[in-house]
Amino acid sequence: MNKGKLIVFSAPSGSGKTTIVRHLLGKEDLNLEFSISAASRDPRGEEEHGKDYYFISLEQFKKHIKGEDFLEWEEVYRDNFYGTLKAEIERIWALGKNVIFDIDVAGGLRIKHKFPEQTLAVFVKPPSVDELKRRLKQRSTESDDKINMRIAKASVELATAPQFDTIIKNYDLDTAKEEAYQLVKDFVNK
Repeated sequence: MNKGKLIVFSAPSGSGKTTIVRHLLGKEDLNLEFSISAASRDPRGEEEHGKDYYFISLEQFKKHIKGEDFLEWEEVYRDNFYGTLKAEIERIWALGKNVIFDIDVAGGLRIKHKFPEQTLAVFVKPPSVDELKRRLKQRSTESDDKINMRIAKASVELATAPQFDTIIKNYDLDTAKEEAYQLVKDFVNK
């Protein structure tokens, strides 16, 4: 596995990374393809298997771990695993495209460490933890307990920001989208 470029976007839930990644996927000149992560949880809201995530059972996920089928994986919450299948990256590189990730902080840093020269690791920083909480509540996709778990995790994730190649401060979404576009454009054209 050593072909195209890897663009990692990581941030606490509610920071805007998914919105930024979707914006970048619409820019044909960047030649990007979204890396679909595997997840051991059930779909939320309008999420679709094979589009948003590969939803697999906990048992299947653990079999993939034993088979070393993942580029990276993590137990984000108890019995709630996420990971990037090696086959997904190979699929995208076979298309001649660059891979873009919308991934948790730990997974993003693992990819950066495995492929330091091929990876641009971007951390999307929210305006504040209070704003994160407001955004997560506004989604109406999770219980208050889940939201509180995400907020508690956000403090730890925010502390990792300096380990990324660059930080985009998402105080204004349009500005953050444009900054992300310029960063990725410069990186893929190197």
